[in-house]
Amino acid sequence: MTHPGYVFGVGERTVVRETMSAHQTTTERGRWPTRRTVLFGLATAAVGTVLVGKRRVSARTARSIDALRAASSGGPTRAVTEADFADLPAPARRYFETVLEPGTPYVRTARLTQRGVFRLGDADSSWHPLEATQHYTVDPPGFVWDASIRLGSVLPVSVIDSYVDGTGSLAAHLLWTVPVADADPSPELDAGELQRYLAEAVWFPTALLPESGVEWTAIDDSTARATLTDGDVSVSLSFHFDDDNLVDRVVADERYRAVDDGFETARWTGYFEDYAERGGMLVPTRGEVAWTLPDGDLPYWRGEITAFEYETAK
Repeated sequence: MTHPGYVFGVGERTVVRETMSAHQTTTERGRWPTRRTVLFGLATAAVGTVLVGKRRVSARTARSIDALRAASSGGPTRAVTEADFADLPAPARRYFETVLEPGTPYVRTARLTQRGVFRLGDADSSWHPLEATQHYTVDPPGFVWDASIRLGSVLPVSVIDSYVDGTGSLAAHLLWTVPVADADPSPELDAGELQRYLAEAVWFPTALLPESGVEWTAIDDSTARATLTDGDVSVSLSFHFDDDNLVDRVVADERYRAVDDGFETARWTGYFEDYAERGGMLVPTRGEVAWTLPDGDLPYWRGEITAFEYETAK
């Protein structure tokens, strides 16, 4: 967590140093520092505080991405074959037949750029512009989501959401300096982040094959359950397929949701649409995420993927 005392302490020393210097100069002339001088010093200190905070957040993000890459063992080093999904439940098999061609190399890492809107608060809250870059590894499963949510025209909220080496993490700062969220490590957070990874693997679907650690079981002719285990963390999601054999939504009957006194479970759904070919795979380019709460659905992310970058098996 960014410590407010440390950041503002830098600003305080700057203000004190500049104010004392101005005081000594003007006292020699028989005047106190002008209001303009004091305000300039305060403004300079505030800008300095923000810059220090921005550097600290950027450094934390870079460390998370480095740790993600360091933990990766690379994953499968071959191309997809029909045998990789031939024995899966019918809806899952038809999905892979639709989105993957035999010979498609397995994805080892992915980097996605997102643009959209995000809602902070309840269903009556406003939507705010969002831009994000997300880094993924497949073996072991992991991601770092580096996002900026803009409140009004000038106030950014920086968010780092991640699952790295089996551990979930979430931190958010207003103007890169004021902590507004910093979740403590917990099994609930770990499970929620691994569920997020599993749902978002539709953006690099070779990661949903058994070769990448996913187990599939049938639910009905248009739904199958995917289970992914990473160390001590095991999660399952229901994948729902449309008439074109594409995933149109992914559902967690119970996903941990942060509340004031800890966590509660709620139904969580990711919706996917506008499929297009990227990297030789058919993937969704738009989506929405929502909680289902006692008083109704609460969508909180809507966006599009504006760029896909893959590192694949050679």
